[in-house]
Amino acid sequence: MSLPTPTAARQRAHTRRIEVEGFLREDGMLELDASLTDIKDLDYPIASGVRPAGVPVHLMRVRVTFDEGFNIIAAAACSDGVPYPGYCDTIGPVYARLVGLNLVRGFRRTVGEMFSDVSGCTHITELLLSLPTAAIQTFATFRRDNEETKEKPFQLDRCHALETSSAAVQRYYPKWYRRGDPAA
Repeated sequence: MSLPTPTAARQRAHTRRIEVEGFLREDGMLELDASLTDIKDLDYPIASGVRPAGVPVHLMRVRVTFDEGFNIIAAAACSDGVPYPGYCDTIGPVYARLVGLNLVRGFRRTVGEMFSDVSGCTHITELLLSLPTAAIQTFATFRRDNEETKEKPFQLDRCHALETSSAAVQRYYPKWYRRGDPAA
């Protein structure tokens, strides 16, 4: 199902792109390279000068290295395109504090607490919020999603389609299906 056709003529003014690539390293570790880019379709006057149309206002990059338990073992961030050069682009080193965090256990909440307001860069911190699901997708590349395990597959009960009382789980993961509450 697609979005409905716009009801009025419009001109694009801004594009934000978030891209995350997942890698398997030769040492068995996994790595994510992520970027956030903001580009204006018009010349953009800001306090530091006019940013020409098509030149990134923001270009932030993050790399995290993690193990099979989703524990971050290395992290780096940089700001290659910023509205205030010499100021915005100095915050990258604080993101080394990601080391030791787990990408799937409280990551978003912890990142929000660690790098809120002036403790971090709004754009880098927002980019980090995309990493948990990208990490899961990267890891899942090397696993069958319905392989026989003693533990419930990770993806079950983490979205509406894969709630363990859903028809999708009954069809694709019958071992883990549970009847819904008949009183509901």
